[in-house]
Amino acid sequence: MSHRQIKNFLSACICIALLAFVFSCKEKDRYNINIDDSTPPGPVVLKYYKSLYGGARFFYGLPDDEDLLAVEAEYTNSKGKTFKFNASYFVDSLDVYGLPDTDMHAIRLYAVDRAGNRSTPLTVNIEPLEPAYQRVARSLEVRPGFGSFFVDWGNELKQDINVYVDFEFSDKSGPRKVTTIFSSKAEADRRFVYDLDEVESDKVNVKVRVEDRYGNITGSIEKGEVTLLKDQLIPKKIWKLPNPNDSIGGVPMVFGNDNEGRTRYVIDDIINTGEDFNFMHTGKRGRTGNLVDKNMPWNLMIDLGDYYELSRVVTHQRRYGTASLGIQGQYYRAENVGAYNMYYWDEDTKDWVLIAYHQIPIPLLPSELDFVKAGQAGDMAYMYPDFPTFTKKTRWFRYEAVSDFLSNYTGVGANCLSEITLYGRKASN
Repeated sequence: MSHRQIKNFLSACICIALLAFVFSCKEKDRYNINIDDSTPPGPVVLKYYKSLYGGARFFYGLPDDEDLLAVEAEYTNSKGKTFKFNASYFVDSLDVYGLPDTDMHAIRLYAVDRAGNRSTPLTVNIEPLEPAYQRVARSLEVRPGFGSFFVDWGNELKQDINVYVDFEFSDKSGPRKVTTIFSSKAEADRRFVYDLDEVESDKVNVKVRVEDRYGNITGSIEKGEVTLLKDQLIPKKIWKLPNPNDSIGGVPMVFGNDNEGRTRYVIDDIINTGEDFNFMHTGKRGRTGNLVDKNMPWNLMIDLGDYYELSRVVTHQRRYGTASLGIQGQYYRAENVGAYNMYYWDEDTKDWVLIAYHQIPIPLLPSELDFVKAGQAGDMAYMYPDFPTFTKKTRWFRYEAVSDFLSNYTGVGANCLSEITLYGRKASN
């Protein structure tokens, strides 16, 4: 390349750099507030709107204004509270939510510039679809449990809602009125109201209300009188465990005697708190005790010593862990059982009958201490979770550990278990 060509090339590069700098400065200036600007931008031009559940999505054209920053929408509810929503000038639509019903509502749209000037409002009358809180309310079902009742609902829009459960009953202290509040945004949820064992006649009157994040709330919805179910703690004193790899109905008994662990510890009514070794440990060979047969699924089978009809099971995990795991230890982590199947032995068919599959939920908690409290409380599961009742009478219960908590309940490293507790009633014949 000649000297002249090099000179021309450098000049061209300098020109390009200067142009880029100028353009950059102009684009940057777009976001600098001009305090002297008191001229509002032109109004938004509505193209059309689409009704949403409890709201609407507005599609619009923007005014020709180099200072334009955003589009805002607002409405004022029947209580005089105003809700505002905004979208950047980069997008061509804006969503509004929180409308209480499917009636006609007026929404005001504004164009807003960098100085905060708002255009004249464009008022749009819309008819939203049924809002989420009303849809949740229609889905609510109340069902009796053992010394409890539970509430089921669907929330396919996954919006934040509060469910108020207002219930009345009488106990030894006299008539009582209680309100319990559950907050959720899950697509489907189930919440229990516990500790109702002392209710007179096992009867509770229940009403519910549903509220959304915008303050909309239903009236009281009558759910009627719920008759609670009764069961008892099954005593462990006469329980017996088969030896490791002994076959019961063609299924091998778990090996849980590795390291400090012993299988017998899972039925001694002592829960591992992290300061002791009161748990079983499979040593990664839980199915039979032979490494070639691998760890999971392993089966803990219990001879109840008499005939019972089963209602509930409580699982206590092992907390014990290394210092690196913190005070939470192994709770809701690897080495503990995260999912299991339940079976009872049917003497008429001479076979194991599947009762239910259960995943121990990992709670959303703010601190490790809260995880410790949840772990020590244990996880309770109904034999028949949707319509609680008792199993057929049986002498044998089988707990088939399927996975640990890892990888969305697919891990096979569940080596440990601290305690199994069963509820039910003595079989009458």
